[in-house]
Parts: sequence; C-alpha cells; structure tokens
Amino acid sequence: MEKYNLNGLSTVNVELTSRCNKNCWCCGRRRIERDYPELTLKYGDMDFELVKKIAKQLPPNIMVQLHNNGEGTLYPKFGEAVKLFHRQITNIVTNGKLLVEKADEIIDNLDTITISILENDPEADEQYKTIKEFLRLKGDRKPQVVFRLNGDVDSSRYEKFGCTITRRILHAPLGSFNYKKRDPTIPEVGICLDFLNHMAINSHGKVSICVRFDPKGLGVIGDANKQSLEEIWNSEKRMKWLEYHKQGRRDKVPLCSYCHFWGVPTGYDYRSKTKKKVDEKQIFGKK
Repeated sequence: MEKYNLNGLSTVNVELTSRCNKNCWCCGRRRIERDYPELTLKYGDMDFELVKKIAKQLPPNIMVQLHNNGEGTLYPKFGEAVKLFHRQITNIVTNGKLLVEKADEIIDNLDTITISILENDPEADEQYKTIKEFLRLKGDRKPQVVFRLNGDVDSSRYEKFGCTITRRILHAPLGSFNYKKRDPTIPEVGICLDFLNHMAINSHGKVSICVRFDPKGLGVIGDANKQSLEEIWNSEKRMKWLEYHKQGRRDKVPLCSYCHFWGVPTGYDYRSKTKKKVDEKQIFGKK
C-alpha cells in the first residue's frame, strides 16, 4: 500500500489566538460582528498541548506562520510556542502593538516578522513609533523585519529603516474578492498555489485549506484534535477538491467558488525609490 505523508506542504498557519487588539476598518471580523452577528467567531487561545502536538508532526524547514485571523503576540505563551517550531522557519504577521512589550519573546526567537501597515490607519503614527523603538532594541539580531503595506500607503518613512517592503492590494472585508486596484495574479499552472501547498489551523484546531477569511467554515477539511495532519492533508475531501482544481473547476469547491485569490500575493504597481538598479553589463558582460 502506498504511504502518503505531507508531500507538497510548504506553509502552515497555526493560529495561536483568534483574539485581536486592533479595530481595523477593513477587517472582516469586525464586519461580521456588526452586520452578521450570528457568524461571529468564538475568540480564544489554542491549547498549548495542541500547539505541541502540531509542532511534532511538521517536517523541518517549512514555513510556520503563528497567526491566522488573530493577533498572535497576544498568546500568553508566545515565546514558548515559537520555540516549539525550532526545526521550521517561523514568522508572524502582526499589527505591531506589542512589539516592544513582547520584544524578549520575539528577538532572537522568530526568524522573520511581518508588520502590517494599513491605508488610512488612525494609529499609524503610534505604530511607527513602536516600530522604531523595536528596531532599536533588536539591532542586528533576528528576526528579519518585513513591512507589509496594505493599500495606498506612503513608503518613504519606512524605507529609511532599510527593511524589506512588500505591498498588497486591498480586497473586500468578508473575503478575497472584489480587489480594489487590480485583479490578483493567476499562476501559469492554473491551480491555486495556496491550495497546493498551504494548511491553516485555527485556535480551536480546525484545519482549513488556506487562510482566506471563512466565517462559515467552508474550507475546513479536518480537526487536529482528533486526526493527524497527515490524515487531513491526504483526506478524501481534500483530494476531491484538488481534482477539481486540476480540472480548472475551482467553482465546485465551496470556499474557492467565490474567491479571486490564486495563491500569488499581488502588490500595487510600485517601484522602490531605494531599490538599486541592476547593471546588466556587470553581470553578463565580458570580464
């Protein structure tokens, strides 16, 4: 009998907590709370024993992102949780509010950290001051810092820090559809790359095919409390949905049917002022 494992898995989101300490105007959670209260998520923290169980099952050198819909730094045992994934590459996308408060749990612990900076954020200046102090405390130590600029954000003051800057186009609060500037990039293979290589585990242990906002749980394929990740990854439901993707029929997968994202993060048309121009002659010319 052929043995299956976690072949193809490159990224896992482990939602340490679904709680959040920020009220973003474009957040689907806040829209749900206001307009569809019956779908409001049950916010809470992942049981630490479940975090340990997940960590033991993952192969080395894949990406583990310690967030999903919540603010991961709120997790009471954040630093300890990060250490459990010492064989993997660790990252968190954060609003940055607790960067200084949790600096001892972040610095020399996480591999990379992505700070989400939002268009028209009334807390932008306060966030900037926190970022500046965190970078002072961190110095040359890890993690690598990435600024994710969401929407129309002026990058000039962030470029001065010398960190990686990435841009993302905004979409509707309730899901990855109705993108505001242009449509997301479609991979040439015609299959959503997130579906091919991603797994997301929420704070209750429910496993989904990706991290798209999914208040109805349409993308859930298993439960990490009751099943192994290997069982879930190779489950009949996921294999059926994979076949639909291969046929170009993502419309037959409940969550994917209204999603416009294809697993290729897409940014604004943008050329960094600080990016060095490549000298082709230096690379390809005769020596």
